[in-house]
Amino acid sequence: MSFVNPQFFWVLIIPFIVLAFLMSTNKERLSRVFDEKVLKRLSATDESMPMMLRNVLMFSAIFLMIVAIARPVMEKGDKQVEVQGLTLLTAVDISGSMRSKDVYPNRLEFSKKKMAALFDAMPSDEIGVVAFAHSPFVLAPFSTDKETLKMMVEGVDESYINMGSTDFSALGEQVATLLEKKKPKILVLFSDGGDKEAITGFSDILKENHIDLYVILVGTDKGAPVIDENGKPLSLKDGTIAITQRNDDLGEVAKSLGGTYVIASNGKEDIQKLVQVIRSKYKNQQQGAVTVKERVEYFYYPLGLGLLLLLIAFSSMPQRRER
Repeated sequence: MSFVNPQFFWVLIIPFIVLAFLMSTNKERLSRVFDEKVLKRLSATDESMPMMLRNVLMFSAIFLMIVAIARPVMEKGDKQVEVQGLTLLTAVDISGSMRSKDVYPNRLEFSKKKMAALFDAMPSDEIGVVAFAHSPFVLAPFSTDKETLKMMVEGVDESYINMGSTDFSALGEQVATLLEKKKPKILVLFSDGGDKEAITGFSDILKENHIDLYVILVGTDKGAPVIDENGKPLSLKDGTIAITQRNDDLGEVAKSLGGTYVIASNGKEDIQKLVQVIRSKYKNQQQGAVTVKERVEYFYYPLGLGLLLLLIAFSSMPQRRER
């Protein structure tokens, strides 16, 4: 037998021993003031459990509870457990072009709905979330709790949108760090594609770090005006309205890295298709063996016995004598 938390035992046992020693070697204050015969008549303990026995029960109960806190277990050795699911990182674009309204209600909100659909389609998988524009940041760490992930993504509104240029290279460096110890390394990107200059170098970073890219492209070929933080179309220097179109070049980058891309649509077929491709490619890597320690817990025995002794000790407290 061993203890999972032996430090708790040694931390608590020392004050327990000190307390037990003081109470067993020092008389009560009343005995120092009153004569023993007078005190006996005033205390009226004839019908209760003797003080010494009651103290023994209480100290035994406390000791057993300390043992329970230390969590005694019987080690049965290591056990291999098969774990289902993949680990993947998702990233959502929050650049200025994501305010455009060529999809309802805008590209950012549409992307959020698609991310929620992906979470629902991969219930047993571990997923992390990153938001990116000029600089990326972790929105949610890797988790299998999809409802929490949805809540974190839902909190991303237009106040997060950065009107600066999208730095895909910075995203690539961040992704490489987050996926460094993951296998396989999978990135699922929700974006309108950015421009060709923005994705320069992004492919090289992902390729160098052996990261597979999957892209959900949001927006239309026709495009829509870029909306500023005041909700008005953004104008160029020559007075014309700035138009942003979906750029499929990012999808071609995904294909070159062994992944694929889909065009986001109103139905669920796009996400279902993407998940099917991911499952098919990594079907032999979705199961992993994890070594866990197999134990038999025994803490409830000393805990139960301790509570029982404590109940007996308290139920035997002396009663006030009625005259």
